[in-house]
Amino acid sequence: MKKKRIVIALGHEALGSTLPEQQEAAKRSAAAIADFIRDDYQVVITHSNGPQVGMIHTAMSEFAKLYPEYTNTPTAVCSAMSQGYIGYDLQSAIRTELLNRGIYKPVSTVLTQVVVDPYDEAFYHPTKVIGRLLTKEEADAEEQKGNHVTPVEGGYRRIVAAPKPIDIVEIDAIRALCDADQIVIACGGGGIPVLSQGNHLKGASAVIEKDLAAGKLAELLDADMLVILTGVDKVCLNYGTDDQVELDTLNLADAQKYLDAGEFHEGTMAPKIEAAIGFIGESAIRSTLITKLNKNGAQLTGGMGTLIKK
Repeated sequence: MKKKRIVIALGHEALGSTLPEQQEAAKRSAAAIADFIRDDYQVVITHSNGPQVGMIHTAMSEFAKLYPEYTNTPTAVCSAMSQGYIGYDLQSAIRTELLNRGIYKPVSTVLTQVVVDPYDEAFYHPTKVIGRLLTKEEADAEEQKGNHVTPVEGGYRRIVAAPKPIDIVEIDAIRALCDADQIVIACGGGGIPVLSQGNHLKGASAVIEKDLAAGKLAELLDADMLVILTGVDKVCLNYGTDDQVELDTLNLADAQKYLDAGEFHEGTMAPKIEAAIGFIGESAIRSTLITKLNKNGAQLTGGMGTLIKK
């Protein structure tokens, strides 16, 4: 009998921010992931990288300031570094958790490039703040190089686009590992954004919403379920107000209606709902679960989040 295939997207709450936080969070996430593997799912994992890629970008920028002979590190390269940095902790934690349970399965991190459209509207309206605080002179220099900056408290910071993912370069390798019943970590941080130029892939100065990349990954792998772990128990209407309503289930039509009405906040719940809609599509079988881990990661929250189906 064919195993069910599941893509698990780990959010910031499941990873932490600093190195010690990340290592402890990875252990908690590994416990939940191991539960799915114990229940005989084929598991693919993707994750956020917000604090981590920002830290890397800042560190590399400071290094270039100290040593002018080194050029600044492109955003795409910082994204690649974060995939390795986070993947290492995750695969180590998952391997340990599985061996402690007597489960013997290889765990691999695939450095993943995600193709974006050079004409995506997002490139004309960059919104994602990255990197360290800049002075006015540094901000002017960035703009002269064609980069975008925005004023913030105390100075300026760079902003980049968040285009939608249209393809995953390493999908065949990821699929082959899945078909061999191995555990794969892929598309970390939304993947390394690249532009296709003939036979060449050029890194893009952008970031990809990790939830949208997770949805694309689940779609291309023909997964049965997408699980998005986040900081709230359930999807809510009127979030943060006295009229807040938690949803146990949500059908695709209502999800689209609420999304179009601006019910879900950009950059938080909206991309998760968009990912769910894109993944499920016309399928009567696929589903998406949006929930969070409990404090020790031994299981998902008792309410099991919000289940979205057609």
